[in-house]
Amino acid sequence: MNIEKARFNMIEQQIRTWDVLDTDVLDLLLLVRREAFVPIGYKSLAFFDTEIPLSSQASMFTPKLEARLMQEASPKKHEVVLEIGAGSGYMAALLAHKARHVTTVEIDPALVSMAEKNLRDYGVSNVTVVEGDGARGWESDHASYDLIMVSGSLPVLPDSLLQQIKVGGRLLAIVGEAPIMSAQLVTRVTEAAFHTEVLFETQVAPLRNAQAVPHFAF
Repeated sequence: MNIEKARFNMIEQQIRTWDVLDTDVLDLLLLVRREAFVPIGYKSLAFFDTEIPLSSQASMFTPKLEARLMQEASPKKHEVVLEIGAGSGYMAALLAHKARHVTTVEIDPALVSMAEKNLRDYGVSNVTVVEGDGARGWESDHASYDLIMVSGSLPVLPDSLLQQIKVGGRLLAIVGEAPIMSAQLVTRVTEAAFHTEVLFETQVAPLRNAQAVPHFAF
């Protein structure tokens, strides 16, 4: 396989056509080589429009979804970022090239090891991978974050996670239950007020232990 040709085709045929036109994001996809974060058995699928299995319960997003989320998140050099769901470490690597520091939380010990190795081998030094359940928030040295990226879906956004957004900060998550999910960008306007923008519809697997939608019995 001609890797550079496949990368070019991925960007031009999948990603640009999904309204990802930010040149900073497109340049980032050339800089952070996706194949370095794909499990060995799936290297040939690194540039395909498909989710790539990481475990029995986790997969990498499609390239176009990764790129679209990066475009919508728009991390800045001074920002401290929290990612929920490290996976292979690829999204954390993308975020790290644009932000000051990324903490990425992963519930699966095997994926913690995978993400740590991939990031270390790629020379990414401003990401901390931690093992834990971050589906409802993450207690750490940082009381709040400029940007929270949820790399998985949530049936509902828990208040505990919303409270970790700094005033003026953002949270980007895919919210809902199959078959109705949407990417949502939540901005904390004041200590008590949030603004939610529904960006686009998509469907991905939920995070383990995510807060369920309350169902009322009559």
